[in-house]
Amino acid sequence: MAKSMTLLWGAGSPPCWRVMITLEEKNLQGYKHKLLSFEKGEQKTKQVLEINPRGQLPAFRHGDIIVNESIAACLYLENQFRSQGSKLVPDGPAERAVMYQRMMEALALTDALNSVVYYDWLVPEEERHDSAVRRNKDNLTTELQLWESYLQNVAAGSYLAGAFSLADVVAFPNVAYAFRFGLSVEQYPKLAKYYRLLKDRASIKSSWPPHWLPSPRGYDVLKDL
Repeated sequence: MAKSMTLLWGAGSPPCWRVMITLEEKNLQGYKHKLLSFEKGEQKTKQVLEINPRGQLPAFRHGDIIVNESIAACLYLENQFRSQGSKLVPDGPAERAVMYQRMMEALALTDALNSVVYYDWLVPEEERHDSAVRRNKDNLTTELQLWESYLQNVAAGSYLAGAFSLADVVAFPNVAYAFRFGLSVEQYPKLAKYYRLLKDRASIKSSWPPHWLPSPRGYDVLKDL
């Protein structure tokens, strides 16, 4: 089954990481994959465009089926291989509702993180506007505080929707990304505790961005949030 799958991905990208965690959780090791460089613009190459015409990663194919949006790919894999590996969608309607809610909210957190990180990376210092920097950081702070409050109500040693689920698959890469970019453990203790709970899970550890391994905390963009 896995041999008929192809994943083109970029290291450190939360959307790519979500799909990789799901593949691991569903015991679909052995799929074909290729690491591409965002810095070199390899997401715009013909190889990617043939699978994903948006020129974005991940680009995922299973036989003749193409699913490129990361959450759609995660849902596809869980539904297609429901009886295999970890069960990633809860049975209970209340837990399932929380799972879907957190999955969708994780996209807002991704956008808020990117608005701060990429502004710092891509906009030359002399062209930055204090108002834009402050607005982006305020939006991200609001998102992070929401997630801190969500985790306040999660039982010790538990996950976002009870058992480990697609909510965690989608949200955790954002949390790891935030701490990678300098988010304060002291300022966000619940997020830090959640990060520690999940970082050594087999599916996450085996798909950890390879360039993060030498230095888990690489930047300080978010240190003052």
